[in-house]
Amino acid sequence: MYLYHFGLRELPFSLTPNTNFYLPLQSHSEAMQVLLTALKTGEGFIKVTGEVGTGKTLLCRKLLNEIPDAFEVAYIPNPALSPEEMRYALASELGIKGLSRINQQQLSQKIQLKLLEHNQQGKGVVLIIDEAQTIPWETFEALRLFTNLETESRKLIQVVLFGQPELDKMLATHRLRQLRQRITFSYQLRGLTASELNQYVQHRLLVAGFDSDSLFDSRALAALHKYSNGVPRLVNVMCHKALMLVYGEGEQTVSKKHIQLAAQDTDAIETKKVDVATIAIVAMLMVLTAVVTLFVIDVPAVQEWMQ
Repeated sequence: MYLYHFGLRELPFSLTPNTNFYLPLQSHSEAMQVLLTALKTGEGFIKVTGEVGTGKTLLCRKLLNEIPDAFEVAYIPNPALSPEEMRYALASELGIKGLSRINQQQLSQKIQLKLLEHNQQGKGVVLIIDEAQTIPWETFEALRLFTNLETESRKLIQVVLFGQPELDKMLATHRLRQLRQRITFSYQLRGLTASELNQYVQHRLLVAGFDSDSLFDSRALAALHKYSNGVPRLVNVMCHKALMLVYGEGEQTVSKKHIQLAAQDTDAIETKKVDVATIAIVAMLMVLTAVVTLFVIDVPAVQEWMQ
């Protein structure tokens, strides 16, 4: 690989959500503040949504690392579960034993007793769910019923949902209106601005061990923002491919050309390719349009022009 060539310790643009590469840019910092504030107030449901690749899972991992010690955390990364499976998953995350030979009513009782135990110890319980747009309809109702468990002063469990925009569409339906009313805090992640993208790229290179001048020239960074629309995952994909191209050429700087080639090699990115045949067809259409227009305006002039 290109690590030695550029003096790097590790891959700077891996798709793995490594919190060592977390950069507190405005959108993610605001989302983190919303999450921590909502948890402290003891609200039932908290939601963070964002397009594919905008950093939801990285933010989720960051929250798991930084959540205060006053909370007991249950984490479910793959929530495409039936209501029964969701209850078992929560019970397992809370460390409840003896789950093999009990019915659903007994399971619910064990969960409630565990939540009360944590509350008596002065601890809140937070259930963090990633990819929440994959939760089945009936399982949402089971989650809502969890948040019915409460004392006179606070909920026994809080639920944090991370999901794609499809989650918002699901919650907007009449079927989930009761759950939607319980979401008191929410945040929508956005893509990176051109300035933020520049910081993002330089930050990841720095964390990976790059200590020289900028590896990407200004035109390369502009092209990177154009093709990625500021989506961090696409930025990572193209940067990785561009570095491979530069390494293969024995060069030291990523140019606009390398970004363009990386974009053309990435299925999730649409690049406009205009060839000579297309230009010729457009030119012919323009000439025909001009002739037709002239014919409508002045037929004798057209006859004279044709002679």
